[in-house]
Amino acid sequence: MARMITCRKYQQQLEGLDRPPYPGAKGQDIFDNISKKAWDEWQKHQTMLINERRLNMMNGEDRKFLQTEMDKFFSGQDYAQAEGYVPPSE
Repeated sequence: MARMITCRKYQQQLEGLDRPPYPGAKGQDIFDNISKKAWDEWQKHQTMLINERRLNMMNGEDRKFLQTEMDKFFSGQDYAQAEGYVPPSE
């Protein structure tokens, strides 16, 4: 049976992650409060930010930027978008 959590982003009961995505307190917080759905959406958005903004994960400032944007994404605040990105129309 899937582990259900109250997702911070969607404010509803959703399936939780199978294990913490990071070590330490940050990983535990994500594990306890972020759904698989929200985590998958963040992973896609993060990849887009890394590619479009040409972020270097060896650079501490770029990693810090992503961490800040991840926190905004999960808490419902305005978060960085890829410049010039237009989502596909349905």
